[in-house]
Amino acid sequence: MTPLSRNLLSRTLRSPDIATRFSMSEWDMLVRQARAAGLLARLAHRLRQHGLAAAIPAVARWHFDAAETLADKQQTAVHWELQQLRAALAGLGSPLIVLKGAAYVAANLPAAAGRLFNDIDILVPRERLPQAESALMLAGWHASGLSEYDKRYYRRWMHEIPPMQHVQRATVIDVHHAILPDTARYHPDSAKLRSRAVAVESLPGVYVLAAEDRILHSATHLFHDGELPHGLRDLTDLDLLLRDAAEDRDFWPRLTARADELQLSRSLFYALRYLRHFLDTPVPDGVMATLDVVAPNRATLALMDRIFSRVLAPDHASCADTFTPAARLAAFVRAHWLRMPAHLLIPHLFHKAFISPYQRTPKPA
Repeated sequence: MTPLSRNLLSRTLRSPDIATRFSMSEWDMLVRQARAAGLLARLAHRLRQHGLAAAIPAVARWHFDAAETLADKQQTAVHWELQQLRAALAGLGSPLIVLKGAAYVAANLPAAAGRLFNDIDILVPRERLPQAESALMLAGWHASGLSEYDKRYYRRWMHEIPPMQHVQRATVIDVHHAILPDTARYHPDSAKLRSRAVAVESLPGVYVLAAEDRILHSATHLFHDGELPHGLRDLTDLDLLLRDAAEDRDFWPRLTARADELQLSRSLFYALRYLRHFLDTPVPDGVMATLDVVAPNRATLALMDRIFSRVLAPDHASCADTFTPAARLAAFVRAHWLRMPAHLLIPHLFHKAFISPYQRTPKPA
C-alpha cells in the first residue's frame, strides 16, 4: 500500500505522542489535513485524551478550540432534532431508529467524540415510507434542491427517499428503508437490522442499531460510497466503534457471523484491512483469517490497496500523488458498479454527465 509518510493526520491518530516533536510547519500541515478530513475536533479530543493538549502551540490552538465548539453545538442540535423527529413520527407505529453519527451521539458512544454532521439518518420500514414522509412534511421538512430526474431516481432505485430539509432550522433528514439500494449486488435484510435495534435509555422512543450492525452499516456505507472526502473520518468512526465493542470478548465471532448473515462480509474485510493500515486498529489475526474466504483475488486486492490507500487519506494536496485523481475516479466507478447493474448504470451516468447540467433551475438573481 501507499506509505503513510505524507499522511501526518493518520500518523498522529495512530501515535498521538509524536505531536510533542512536531515543528511549526508540521502543526500547520496537521491542521490543514485534519480540517480537510473533518477531523479537527476529533483530533483535539484524542490529543487531550493522551494528556497532550499542552503540546498544541498557542497559534494553532484556536483552530482546535473552534472545531470542538462547533462539534459540541452540533451534538446539542442533534439531541434537539431527535426529540422533534420523535414527536413528528409518534404516530408511525414503528420505532425511530437512528443511524450513523446521530446514533453515536444518541447512544453516547465514544464515536460521538468530535463528530461533525451534515445530516441525520433514520431507518423506517419500506411500507411506512409514505406515512413517514407525510408526517415529516407536516412538521416542516421538505425535499428541496433536487431535479425531477434525481427525485425519480431516489424513489425508484435508491434505499432512501430524497433528503428532506427543515424550512426553519435547515436541518437535513435522510429517511432510509434499507442500507443499500435495491439495485445493489448485496441485499442485507432491513427487517433483521430493525429486529435487533436497541432502545436509548436517555431518549425514550429512540433506537439505534445493535453494536455489530452499527459497525457493518458504517463499513458498508464507506465501501459503497463513490465520493470519499471524509473517508478517513468514517474510518475513525469504525475504529472507535470497534475498540468499544471489542471489550466484550465474544464480540468478534458475533461480528463475522452477522456479516455473513447480512451478505456484508466483503465490506467488513475491506474495513478491517484499511483500519489496520491507517489507524493500527487492533484486529485479531484470527478474524482476518476468517474473512480471507471472502477476500478478492491477489490482483484485485493489490488494485484495491492502491485505490483505497489514496482515497481514504485526507482530501488534501499534501496527501496526494500523481495517481490520486485516477484512484478517486476508480473508487467512484466501483461504487456505482456495486450499486447498479450496467443496463441502469450507463444511462444514469450519461444523464448525469450530459443532460442534468443543462436542466438545473437557475438561482434567482
